[in-house]
Amino acid sequence: MRLSARIATLAILALTLTACAPADAPDAQRDDPACPAATSALVELDLAPDPRAVEGPSTACLSSSAISPVDDDTDPDLPVDVTDAEGRSVEISAVDRILPIDISGTIAATVFALGLGDRVVGRDSSTDFTGTEDLPVVTASGHTLNAEAILGLAPDIVLTDTTIGPKEVRQQLRDAGIAVVVVSSERRLDTADDLVTEIARALGVPSRGAALVSRQAAELTAALEDIEAAIPVDATDRPRMLFLYVRGSANVYYLFGEDSGADSLIDAVGGVDVAEEIGWVGMKPLTAEALIAAQPDVLVMMTDGLASVGGVDGLIATIPAIAQTPAGENRRVVDMADSQILSFGPRSAEIIHALARAVYAPADSPAPADPPADGDSPAASPAP
Repeated sequence: MRLSARIATLAILALTLTACAPADAPDAQRDDPACPAATSALVELDLAPDPRAVEGPSTACLSSSAISPVDDDTDPDLPVDVTDAEGRSVEISAVDRILPIDISGTIAATVFALGLGDRVVGRDSSTDFTGTEDLPVVTASGHTLNAEAILGLAPDIVLTDTTIGPKEVRQQLRDAGIAVVVVSSERRLDTADDLVTEIARALGVPSRGAALVSRQAAELTAALEDIEAAIPVDATDRPRMLFLYVRGSANVYYLFGEDSGADSLIDAVGGVDVAEEIGWVGMKPLTAEALIAAQPDVLVMMTDGLASVGGVDGLIATIPAIAQTPAGENRRVVDMADSQILSFGPRSAEIIHALARAVYAPADSPAPADPPADGDSPAASPAP
């Protein structure tokens, strides 16, 4: 994806990702009792005979929001010198107080998976898994760094990326003597291991990083093997899928295509990425022409985004072109919690398994929650 387009898109996402809920709102999918099939193999479930013809929406859910630490308690070996993703040389001499912040909560999830969650002193507004509920939020107005809040926590190290800013705040933190390490901002299934390695190196725990990379690879392999059994053999029978990013409250409607991260999710579950078919690269504003040309069977969305337009009915009313697609005719939308679906971290295997379950075994997945009453609808709320 072109750099300028990516930077512009990340700025829009940073402004709108939390437009539908306050920063301290609980994740609607946390420890969801309505997700009993989360640990079941797909072949054990009620697979739809034709995943392209399923009617009605379904939600991809996890059985728990907890992050399991690796089985390695090696102490951090410090000091370490790293060259971060922006080419800066950073010396890290202490990691007793860690502040991991990005737009997706992936960095924090990785720190917890490395077994260093007890050293985390704050969080961004996307980090809401088990164990982070009481951490102070250091992002204001969606995903803008609050320098005063961060300095008040006195972190030894800030782990962040370019999805969150402004960069002037990062420099202010450096000027205050805080080690700021900017890691890669690419979030895809095939970059998750690289992110773990970057973070583990900066925290002085390379052996923990290696253990986590190994665990992630094993979990992902197992999930892909299970999903493979549910994917139709004939490519023409595979569901045609399209990822929509919607924020009705901010009037933001984007289609995610190649190199957006969403394409790797669709590929992982054996769907046909129709954005690629129509040559849609990156993340760009949705057009009616693109929707009609793509003819998706399944629309994939974030849960809060779907709620922001009043659910499936509101989505079709807001974007009339959807009605001219198989997905619209069948009201076929698969949603997943905003803080999970594109996080591509320690829960990647669980995430793609949940998405596959919602696509191929919708009877064993919950339906989306009813949208709020009109007066409380996120779609009626102003953008931050």
